[in-house]
Amino acid sequence: MPKTDRPQSRRAALLEFAVLGLLHDGPLHGYELRKRLTTALGIFRALSYGSLYPALKRLVDAGWIHETQEPAATGGKRPRITYELTADGKEHFQDLVAASGPDAWDDDDFDVRFAFFSRTEAQVRLRILEGRRSRLEERLANIRDASARNRERMDGYTLALQQHGEDAAEREVRWLEELIVAERRAALDPGPTAYDDTTSATTSAHNGTNSGTTNAINGTTTTNKE
Repeated sequence: MPKTDRPQSRRAALLEFAVLGLLHDGPLHGYELRKRLTTALGIFRALSYGSLYPALKRLVDAGWIHETQEPAATGGKRPRITYELTADGKEHFQDLVAASGPDAWDDDDFDVRFAFFSRTEAQVRLRILEGRRSRLEERLANIRDASARNRERMDGYTLALQQHGEDAAEREVRWLEELIVAERRAALDPGPTAYDDTTSATTSAHNGTNSGTTNAINGTTTTNKE
C-alpha cells in the first residue's frame, strides 16, 4: 500500500477519519463531502476547501481513496472529481474505528467517533462511552471544586458561566450513562430497538453533539434541536 506522511495535527487526522467514514457508504464529490462534514460535525462547521482538498490528496497518495474526474460540463464549468474508498481504505477505516484509546474521549474526537458508532463494534462503543463518562466526571469535579474555592471572588457573570459549564457537564454525564445502559442491555438482548430508542430520546441532551448528525452523515439534513 502506498505510504504518505501522517497529518501533523489532530484536527487533520479527524478530518481524514471523517472523510473515510463518509465515503464508506459510496462515492462522493468534493462539494458533497464538504457539505456533509459542515452539516453533521461541529468541528468542521467552518471547513474550507483549502483544508479539505489537501486532506483528500493525502488520502489519495496513501492509496485509501481513489479519484475519478468526470468530463467537463458545457458552459466552461470545471470537471467534477468523484472520490471513492479503495479496498485498502475500507480496511484502514475499520482499523481506525476499532481504536478506543484516550484520544477518543476528548471533545472533538468523541463527537466525530460518535457520528460513526453504527460502524463501530459494540465493545469498542462501550469502552469509548465509559471513557468519555470518566473524562466528563473528572471535568465536573474540577468545575465544582473551582466554584467552591473561588465563588466569593467571582462576579455574577462569571458565576453564571461556571454554572452553565457545570450544568452542561451534568447533562452529558446523564446522557452517557443512558447510552451505556442501552449498550449493556443490547449486549444481553440484541433486539432492534435496544440501542436506537435510547439514542433518539437522549441525543438532544448532549451538549456539543449535533442531534442531526446521523441524518446529515447519511445525506439528509435535520435541524438541530436544543
